[in-house]
Amino acid sequence: MSSRTRTRPVKTAAGVHTVRIPRQRGRRGAQPFLVVVPEHPSLTREALGFVGRGLWSVRHALAPTGIAVLALAVTALLHVIAWWSGLLLAPLAAAPAVWLWIVQRRRPARSSTLVWRIALTVLATFASAWAALAAGFGPLAGPLALLWLLTLIAAQTAWLIVRRTH
Repeated sequence: MSSRTRTRPVKTAAGVHTVRIPRQRGRRGAQPFLVVVPEHPSLTREALGFVGRGLWSVRHALAPTGIAVLALAVTALLHVIAWWSGLLLAPLAAAPAVWLWIVQRRRPARSSTLVWRIALTVLATFASAWAALAAGFGPLAGPLALLWLLTLIAAQTAWLIVRRTH
């Protein structure tokens, strides 16, 4: 075996990968080649990946937060496109009270169940009234941003209590 066809062992540092490219014969067969060496991710990308994986693992516990952020964006878009959409959303603020009345007639509840139903009705009425006002006047107009935040905190707290996440 000639020295041209024999491979010689090459010493490399730890963590270095060696790519072996077969020898090209003749001028027609010689094609250029490209070696792609992946970069190490930056510290920012590692941190964002860590936060993203953490949020993904608790995504069910943060459902009210996601819905609230989506509602903020949708009402902002509705306000920009058609401010009168708030007038269409206003009657929906009465829907939770109608729901409570129907549920109480069909399945009367007492004590803690009634308290939870009333609390849910108040929270849903407050959220739907906020959505109507935010679509009409803009989600950040006046005290609407603070009301959005307080509703978000109340909904997230109730969600965590009901789900009993640990």
